[in-house]
Amino acid sequence: MRVRPAWPRDLEACGVLDHSYTTDRVWQMETREENGVQTITFRVAQLPREIRVDYPRQGEDLLVGWRRCDGFLVAVEGGVRGYVAFTAQTEHGIAWVGDLIVDRPQRRRGIGTALLRAAAQWGHDHDLARLVIEVQTKNYPAIRFCRSRGLVFCGYNDHYWPCQDIALFFGGSLR
Repeated sequence: MRVRPAWPRDLEACGVLDHSYTTDRVWQMETREENGVQTITFRVAQLPREIRVDYPRQGEDLLVGWRRCDGFLVAVEGGVRGYVAFTAQTEHGIAWVGDLIVDRPQRRRGIGTALLRAAAQWGHDHDLARLVIEVQTKNYPAIRFCRSRGLVFCGYNDHYWPCQDIALFFGGSLR
């Protein structure tokens, strides 16, 4: 398997990858305000059964996002197996990963790790200080993936996704 910059003909192959995931856990947000202090916490909540979740961006939304990227890499092994799309927020020194997808049947084979490393290398090569990746609160497998690769929770944005789900942000240093 090798990671390389995407070619225009790769976009169609990326679009037909199975972006969905299954989970039996989510990060649940709780807010409290007491004596003028706003407290926001996240906790892992067990679901009553495993659910299948579609990726929040699909079709034309994906294509529009891909066209705005500064970097778009694909993992190839007899065809496209996954991709990572990212932008440089140079004013903040951040390589921002908006999409990191591995085709469902190809997961847990190191492809996501290779794509994440390649995006981090791109950010380092472009003199950026941090890598940040966005994840749905429902995407517990991605949350575990980020944390197991040394990325730490660094923020959130409520109603971020088209489905109004909360985005979690995980980040790490590139230096």
